[in-house]
Amino acid sequence: MPMPATSRSENSQRAVRLTKREIEVLSLIAQGHSSKEAADVLFVSKRTVDFHLANIYDKLGVNNRVQAFRAATRMGLIPFEPTFVHTMGES
Repeated sequence: MPMPATSRSENSQRAVRLTKREIEVLSLIAQGHSSKEAADVLFVSKRTVDFHLANIYDKLGVNNRVQAFRAATRMGLIPFEPTFVHTMGES
């Protein structure tokens, strides 16, 4: 018996697990760090960070950093913490 076709929304609901290191990488990238900066913080090479990012993109079914951040926060894999604060002219 053939398997029923699954929609993209059904695929996005599947359980996704990121490793501790993938979460660390994605969190640093979400904070605005480049791959090189994230590598320096984690004491690994830029190539290693890019390898982790490729795995993250594959697991989340996305193509770039912004999509990865949005998907991971939507799935509850990383917390959403706004970093932009408006301070000039506030009363």
